[in-house]
Amino acid sequence: MTRAGSGAVAGSDPRPLIRDRALALGFDAIGFCHAELGPEAHQRLTEFLSAGLHGDMGWLAGRAQQRGQPRALWQQARSVIVLGVSYAPDDEPLAALQQSDRGSISVYARNCDYHGVVKGMLKHLAQFIVSRFRPDVKVFVDTAPVMEKPLAQQAGIGWQGKHTNLVSRAQGSWLFLGEIYTTLDLAPDAPHADHCGTCTRCLSICPTDAFPAPYRLDATRCISYLTIEHRGPVPLDLRPKMGNRIYGCDDCLAVCPWNRFARATSHAKLRAREDLTAPRLAELAMLDDASFRAKFANSPIKRIGRDRFVRNVLIAIGNSGDATLLAAASPLCADRNPVVAEAAAWACARLGSAGPR
Repeated sequence: MTRAGSGAVAGSDPRPLIRDRALALGFDAIGFCHAELGPEAHQRLTEFLSAGLHGDMGWLAGRAQQRGQPRALWQQARSVIVLGVSYAPDDEPLAALQQSDRGSISVYARNCDYHGVVKGMLKHLAQFIVSRFRPDVKVFVDTAPVMEKPLAQQAGIGWQGKHTNLVSRAQGSWLFLGEIYTTLDLAPDAPHADHCGTCTRCLSICPTDAFPAPYRLDATRCISYLTIEHRGPVPLDLRPKMGNRIYGCDDCLAVCPWNRFARATSHAKLRAREDLTAPRLAELAMLDDASFRAKFANSPIKRIGRDRFVRNVLIAIGNSGDATLLAAASPLCADRNPVVAEAAAWACARLGSAGPR
């Protein structure tokens, strides 16, 4: 939190200056809204949690009240400035799915951790706001209990599509979000209307049928959840549907028709590293703790740790149909981590061998 005086100069509208500064700092979208959400946002969250659709993500339930209402998180907040940073790829995001000996990593995780990139930009903008208008501010990237997608829709940046992610008419589905809560009383932008229409591409393409209905996600079936948040063995019936997706899944994002308006990100730290665009599964299976940490030192992938990541790699190997990958999977049947060892045995069985016992 950055502290200062309160309020802006009487009779002035800070928004044009804040908007200009945000764009100069490299943000691709900005909108303003009151620090409040309607009851429907909290109701949707409550229904999601009550149905157990959040799976292992206990942190969603732990601070649900603060998540559902901005002023429950910070009572002094009067306005929210919502910022967007594009991470749109410059190539076909699903190309790696056709290479069975390679792994497919979600576009957002192919370079630096966006939390650090976006938070640094937010802090620069917050410092400008404080120095110019003297309010109190707090900055957030999605690790805080903030319902950023409903706030972004309320601030006019985009709308929550049928895949529950934000869609922008300018950036498509490729947009990181961050927020500045402030004591400034700012005039709100008009909320964004829903432009999904009759399109259901995002729902139809989901490999695991993770959408029980439009605008409703069952996270426990989502490949992003299974490869990132889920800690234990992946359910057997879902493993074949994961293909070679080893960290996240972009299918529902990539097929959105609004992506045709997106331009490749201008942020160098968000452009894909060559070694993470379609990495070889055999090489990834050999990672130990030290080499995993070294390879993913500045990546969001580091958060899940070596064991969970190698578990994902082994499921991809099992789905590859490539018997030459037995040499990579077989030694891991004796891995010290039981989840990794089980995944290795499953992969070996899928490729035609039970592996060493």
